[in-house]
Amino acid sequence: MNIRNAAVLITGGSRGLGRALGKALAAEGGRIVLVARSREDLEQTVDEIRRDGGEAYAIAADIADKNAIHVIAGEAAALVGPIDILIQNASVLGPLPMSLLLDTDCEDFERGLMIGITSDASVEAYPGWGSYSVSKAALDHMMRIFAAELADTGVQFLTLDPGEMDTRMHADAMPDADRSALARPETAAVQILEIIRKADRFSNGSRLGVFQKEVEQ
Repeated sequence: MNIRNAAVLITGGSRGLGRALGKALAAEGGRIVLVARSREDLEQTVDEIRRDGGEAYAIAADIADKNAIHVIAGEAAALVGPIDILIQNASVLGPLPMSLLLDTDCEDFERGLMIGITSDASVEAYPGWGSYSVSKAALDHMMRIFAAELADTGVQFLTLDPGEMDTRMHADAMPDADRSALARPETAAVQILEIIRKADRFSNGSRLGVFQKEVEQ
């Protein structure tokens, strides 16, 4: 897919992978709309993209608010036109310290489901990562269902696992982790851009590891 002049909407766009993706896609000529709850972090990211010559806009909103979703979509389309690339990156760990699944309130499941960027927690059983893991597993399967139901529409659904990255979320979850062993969000963003460019090579509904060999080739 051609990124230049593409209208791109990225949720969770103020920090970590979302921020890195916004900068990388803008550098390729994409017209970027970033969505996040923190207006200060969001506007800082947009300012950085614009200083580098890119086109970017900020929408401070919470995508977990059902009533905000249509407003976000309408505002994004008004800024950059109909969205060509949607990266639903926003995610939360839930209450910290993370609890066992047995101790998780049912309301926490409503806040954990985001579309697009998944995790190995969706396929590996990590104690204490209950609602986050379950939401990511649900995400994977929801994307497969969308791919099946909308197979004839020309819309493609891919779920991407960027692996463990050096982000604030990872630090919150695992404060004792060796950060030097973690991937940088900027590195993952470069790989994700390659996947976007080669999107037609992948089956609709695929779940891809961002750094897996067949993606890099």
